[in-house]
Amino acid sequence: MSDPGWHRIGPDPAIAAWARAALPVAARAIADSAEPWRCGGTWFVGVDALPNGPDGTVAGAAFPWAALPLTPLPLHRAQLSVIRPGYPQPSPEESASAFRFRQTRDAAHLDGLLPVGPDRRRMIREPHAWILGLPLTDIRAAPLVVWEGSHRIMAQALRAALRAHPPEHWGDIDVTDAYQAARTEVFRTCPRRELPAAVGEATLLHRLTLHGVAPWQGTEQGDRIIAYVRPMLASVADWVAAP
Repeated sequence: MSDPGWHRIGPDPAIAAWARAALPVAARAIADSAEPWRCGGTWFVGVDALPNGPDGTVAGAAFPWAALPLTPLPLHRAQLSVIRPGYPQPSPEESASAFRFRQTRDAAHLDGLLPVGPDRRRMIREPHAWILGLPLTDIRAAPLVVWEGSHRIMAQALRAALRAHPPEHWGDIDVTDAYQAARTEVFRTCPRRELPAAVGEATLLHRLTLHGVAPWQGTEQGDRIIAYVRPMLASVADWVAAP
């Protein structure tokens, strides 16, 4: 497939240097956070948890832009996604069906497509430019999972759902049904691929690539920590533009 919707970068010494500098900062942020762990204490979501600068610098280490096929953009504080052995476990905040989906479909989702209101209808509220994962530990269990080529199916379905509405209102349009139908098509037609990565590597995803986290397998011990950055685009129209 010429464009699977993901790209592995490295290993590269600049990426490794940033990850080594970020790890102790991340460990302190995780330890000091009041955010509860989910999935029975096996998942720390860690949105905006890493105190990097807008240029990505952390603990004096420059963000490795030169090692990446990306144009530098202002960055938010990175997410620190932490998975521990045993993930996932049942938890009171998650329904039985949601837990099964986490076990059997890796909790597959699109970033930026948020559940809104009491009925948790999906709306495009955070239009990211791309998704970049930078491992801070060498744990390979519970890797990132992607469905290759899913970005094309998702883009087509979401554009069709939005077409009848003015672009300036696209962030307020309920796209739940179109998203769920497209996700079913992705599961039926797109290869699922696990993407374990080590310190010094990075994984770049197209913003519309369906992705999730595999259940923990094997006997590795320790935290699997990945820092994720997702700079924002100016509009939802840019987000659903053709891949």
